[in-house]
Amino acid sequence: MTVAPNLSPAFGAASLSNCEREQIHLAGSIQPYGALLVVREPDHVVIQESENAASFLGFRRRLRGLSLPALGGSLADRLSDGVTVAVGGIPVALTCTVGATELPCTALVHRAADGELVVEIEHAGPMSDVSVDLERFVPEIMAAASLQSLCDEAARIFGALTGYDRVMVYRFDEEGHGEVYAETRKPDLEAFLGNRYPASDIPQIARRLYERNRVRLLADVNCLGTPLVPRLSPLSGRDLDMSLCFLRSVSPIHIQYLKNMGVNATLVVSLMVSGKLWGLVSCHHYSPRSLNFEMRSVCELLAEVLATRIAALESFARGQGEMAARRLEQRMTEWINRVGDWRGALFDRSRPLLLPLGATGAALLFEGEIQTTGDVPSTDDIREIALWLRPRIKDGCFATSNLGALAPAFASLAGIASGVLAVSILNQSDEILIWFRNERVRTVTWGGDPSKAVSDSDDPSELSPRRSFAQWHQIVKGTSDPWTESDLRAARLMRTSIGDVVVQFRAVRILIAQDQLDQVSRQVRGSDQQVLIADARGQFVQSGAGFMEWLGVDADALPSVEELARFFDEPGHAKARLRALIVENQPWRGEATVVTARGESIPVYVRADPVLVATDRVLGFVLLFADLTDRLPRAGDHGRNG
Repeated sequence: MTVAPNLSPAFGAASLSNCEREQIHLAGSIQPYGALLVVREPDHVVIQESENAASFLGFRRRLRGLSLPALGGSLADRLSDGVTVAVGGIPVALTCTVGATELPCTALVHRAADGELVVEIEHAGPMSDVSVDLERFVPEIMAAASLQSLCDEAARIFGALTGYDRVMVYRFDEEGHGEVYAETRKPDLEAFLGNRYPASDIPQIARRLYERNRVRLLADVNCLGTPLVPRLSPLSGRDLDMSLCFLRSVSPIHIQYLKNMGVNATLVVSLMVSGKLWGLVSCHHYSPRSLNFEMRSVCELLAEVLATRIAALESFARGQGEMAARRLEQRMTEWINRVGDWRGALFDRSRPLLLPLGATGAALLFEGEIQTTGDVPSTDDIREIALWLRPRIKDGCFATSNLGALAPAFASLAGIASGVLAVSILNQSDEILIWFRNERVRTVTWGGDPSKAVSDSDDPSELSPRRSFAQWHQIVKGTSDPWTESDLRAARLMRTSIGDVVVQFRAVRILIAQDQLDQVSRQVRGSDQQVLIADARGQFVQSGAGFMEWLGVDADALPSVEELARFFDEPGHAKARLRALIVENQPWRGEATVVTARGESIPVYVRADPVLVATDRVLGFVLLFADLTDRLPRAGDHGRNG
């Protein structure tokens, strides 16, 4: 029997080929600066413990089988004092005493995924008034007027607060790569500011844990993890889910990663903006370092304030996009009122169309015409790009900063069209608006070569995520500045505004056309000419008032052009000419005889023409019958003239 390979390697058993799926939340061990207990309910008996728990709390025997009251101090009373702990909920912090000498401690209590009640204990730090730090730093964060100044200030504040040697604000891009967006450091340390790190440096499992557990501390990379005893949870028979454990051991791969950088201790605080992991505040220290719970709580609160300010600045940017879209809509309406068209509002001046998206050019394909502004490809190239774009515009929008990579046929246009953002004007419409960004050749600085082979070994003890952390410079060509979420939002807002104006414009045109149609219809119906009007299918839509009476039939007796053939004295010939008119758009000129329903023979001159908008599009057909009766010699005229 073939056994499927383990797609999710156990903690500590991963190689670089599969570390993306390492089960880091099932570590089975903790960092030794605290202790962990799993207690059974309702009697609060210890059923699983970290191997160091007894010595950490001053006991000489295993703690399993003991109840929390037997551990001494106030922990049991605090836990029984109406504390509600939900599965997967935020850990509850309890200030208490515990152990043989009733040490002052902080206990963090949470309920794991399988229902276990987990108690993590660390020694309490010196008492401090955290409100002083918050009152000092919160106004400084909230006063930042730009994203860059905000992140610079945040790096400075976290450095002053925590005392770490290096503090970085690490920002993720749309592809998951990270960039050191702001940094403060000791003067003797190499600068990492501006460095980029590939998305693979932080596996998806780790990212999900950062979303759930907002503060992660690694006190000493050289301390071995302390295992849980027994390894498997007695309640579930499985590894304890340690996703919410602040003491959880760190993956050996990440430990080696940090050692390779010369880092001995870290503090990582998540920045959650609008429910997504926007970035991290990453603190490095080059000797062992720990922070007590109170200080970590201040860091978490400041990160919440920082994330709130980031969201506010991004919301402001979105608001600017909305204002630009509204101003553009107002301009389009004014142009309709002034000159009868809206497109001039887009192209009379390029700034209102290009500036909100930071575009260098734009093109509108509307009703078969192309209008452009700024730096754009040729008209033929724009048509080809539009043809490629249309099936790719999902939910009304498509964007790429590397058109040549997606469509090599357009690689030669990189200078003016590396970046493309397109919106359809209306749903199910071939009419689109395209913004272009030109190529920006730039040097991207990576923290080590992201394409470099990292290790030939599968032994975790030999893993080295990147053997050299020297800066590696990559020259990037064929790409533009990436389109941001604010850019996409602004484009969608403009799409909505333009779509609304187009619908309004077309509605007005319908009313104008209907009014003109009514006027012309009255004129045709009142004409004494024998005229018939048919649509593109050859179905009659209008005739002169006296035509049907002249022919001697009711209006509904003659539905189509080809039916007219039976009223000629040579119906076969007439049918052939009428069919050539409808099918092949061949005009008919010539004399013929119409035989009315009353049996009268009337000589006529036939003038039948297709009405063409273009060589390949027919609007309909117009047929005129000039009665020649009064133009022919009458009997007896010769005698009277003789």
